[in-house]
Amino acid sequence: MSVLAAPREFAATTGIPEIPVESVGDCAVCGGGRFDIVAQGRDYELLTCRNLWFFARCRDCGHLQLDPRPAIGTLPTIYPPNYYSYDLARSVGPIAMAGKAFLDRRKFRAILRHARARPRSFLDIGCGDLRYLEVMRRFGVPPERLYGLELDERVVHRANDRGYRVFNERVETATSIPDGSIDLATMFHVIEHVADPAAVVRRIAGWLAPGGLLVLETPNFGALDARLFRRSYWGGYHIPRHWHIFTRDSMQRLLECNGFDVEAVSFQTGHSFWLYSLHHLIRYNRALPCPKLAQLFHPLKSLPMLVLATGFDMIRAKLGIETSAMLLIARRRPDRPGKD
Repeated sequence: MSVLAAPREFAATTGIPEIPVESVGDCAVCGGGRFDIVAQGRDYELLTCRNLWFFARCRDCGHLQLDPRPAIGTLPTIYPPNYYSYDLARSVGPIAMAGKAFLDRRKFRAILRHARARPRSFLDIGCGDLRYLEVMRRFGVPPERLYGLELDERVVHRANDRGYRVFNERVETATSIPDGSIDLATMFHVIEHVADPAAVVRRIAGWLAPGGLLVLETPNFGALDARLFRRSYWGGYHIPRHWHIFTRDSMQRLLECNGFDVEAVSFQTGHSFWLYSLHHLIRYNRALPCPKLAQLFHPLKSLPMLVLATGFDMIRAKLGIETSAMLLIARRRPDRPGKD
């Protein structure tokens, strides 16, 4: 695979830093040690660093991981204060947020059909703009039983002002969630950001009550857009913030090896991945660099394209076609492994 030339945005003269990295080692899902490099790219979205990054695919289970990846000390650099998930409403605008609220209610109604009883407690890991806590509050869970973990202290303060129990902790080292206390935990587009996904899943299993549900949503490498843009520009890579990319099989394997039985797999809209893929291709490809045209496909700046991409994936998901956002519902087994 040839190395991508650095676009002018990544030239050293711009002042964009090259950040420290750390090597990864064996596969985070199966422990295998044989890999093939399948993709390379840069931080096309936020331009936080000028490193060239590589995704390696495990020959044994198909899992992808960024190797090397950013050193832990660089997290404030690659997640700057203007990171979109910290203030999604301002990033996408009121019309897009209304659409997201409709999709959220639809998603949670489907999730709750798997619950054996109405959840009495709820945990959202990476609770961001708090919208999932607010959804569950409308479904009847009292604020004092609504938990969250979030790295942005501003979000934590807002949540606690509303009566929620949100803590400024990483899931890997969190101590504020009581063991066995959670009926439903969600982790939407977070598992791909963590260093050790297996340890994270085991830790969540420890927080869940017997028979409790974990719902994970994460990018799906088996989707059409992942295949089309796989060498560099696929939006699901979210380089360098996504450290792990799963297939349906590798995600199911991760859950089943760490205390869960998978009850359902469904596919959600991957609209932003389609749009970012096209944006990156048009803006950064040497054969067709056109920043103005690329802006038409930016998911935070082009509502018409966002609507079209959302509708496209909704139809495909309804037909049973894999999209680039997969949602897995898993139940904690009584014989789960102990948490780390």
